[in-house]
Amino acid sequence: MLPFSIELKPGLPVAEQILFAVKRAVVAGQLRPGDKFPSVRVLSQELRVNPNTAHKVVASLVAEGVLVTTPAVGSVVAAPAAGGRREKAELLGDEVERLVVEARKLGVPLEDVQASVAAHWRKLGGK
Repeated sequence: MLPFSIELKPGLPVAEQILFAVKRAVVAGQLRPGDKFPSVRVLSQELRVNPNTAHKVVASLVAEGVLVTTPAVGSVVAAPAAGGRREKAELLGDEVERLVVEARKLGVPLEDVQASVAAHWRKLGGK
């Protein structure tokens, strides 16, 4: 059994859906620093995805600092990144810009975007 939940949706890249599900589990506290992460083989079998896709997911999570790999242990959830509040906020630059572009494209007012972000923040356990 995987330590995170996911329902793969057609039409979206599978690897991106898995990456998002894992990141969501980390921020929601379902996966905590030091928790063992499934191997590529287990991930592939449980999600019924190509092993290359599972490998791509794990490699991306390691590259993004979500997981760390340790010889003889495997992949575990990494401790939160060090750095100040400003540096961490700068890491979100691209994602925030995409959200703003999509919201403006749809004509969603800033207040509604802020309310939606706040609702999702609370939904994932943020205060």
